[in-house]
Amino acid sequence: MTQKKTLKLPKLIGHRGVKDLCPENTLESIARAFEIGLNFVEIDVKISRDKVPILLHDDTLDRTTDGSGLAIDYDYESIKKLDAGRFFYKKNTNIFVPKLEDILTLCNNKNGNLNIELKPNKNFEKENTYQIYKLTKNINKVEIFFSSFDMTSILEISKIYPQSFRSFLLDDFKEYNIDDLINISINNDLKICGLNIDLITADIIKKIKKSNISITVYSDKNINLSSANDIFSIGVDSIFVDNPIDLLGKF
Repeated sequence: MTQKKTLKLPKLIGHRGVKDLCPENTLESIARAFEIGLNFVEIDVKISRDKVPILLHDDTLDRTTDGSGLAIDYDYESIKKLDAGRFFYKKNTNIFVPKLEDILTLCNNKNGNLNIELKPNKNFEKENTYQIYKLTKNINKVEIFFSSFDMTSILEISKIYPQSFRSFLLDDFKEYNIDDLINISINNDLKICGLNIDLITADIIKKIKKSNISITVYSDKNINLSSANDIFSIGVDSIFVDNPIDLLGKF
């Protein structure tokens, strides 16, 4: 794949699809995001025991399915049998944990684009990254950028897929400070970074922007219109939204 030299980030990126409207990281959630007008969604990806990249945010299956334990301990066919919608709808559903391949097909059909977060996967981070790379390296129609909080994953994708767009994520400044973030980004040719909304200030945004790094912001709760306006006013490029209904058409 020959990536474009630049990636124009949208103002709004659906978080795990649109996780306040549909079960997160499911085909339903991603499809709904595109139906209501988003053209970019974020998903969380890790591999199963048989090395199939699947969508799952947590370390375990417990919260978002009726299964339990680590995904890496199960083949995909076993994981697919789990109910990935019951936690959201509080009743049995036919919603399943999709493969990344399913999402790529959906994006291709709906003219949608992806931020793939490379999730930590208990000693399988490099294999995780490689399997995701194999699936995405020849994708041309769908714009993709990769992100991760995990240093091993972000360094690995930078090594094996240097022409890709990549973002290092920080939830706090305990392990890495803002200077570390900038240096890591520059040294590994990362054009994007992602910050918890609680970390951002006008001075921090200005400092990052001086290094020509684009900035995305996420929150534990849905970012409302007022907060979005404030965030964009200080130079943030994109925000991750759980429910974009009130923000669509405003930016």
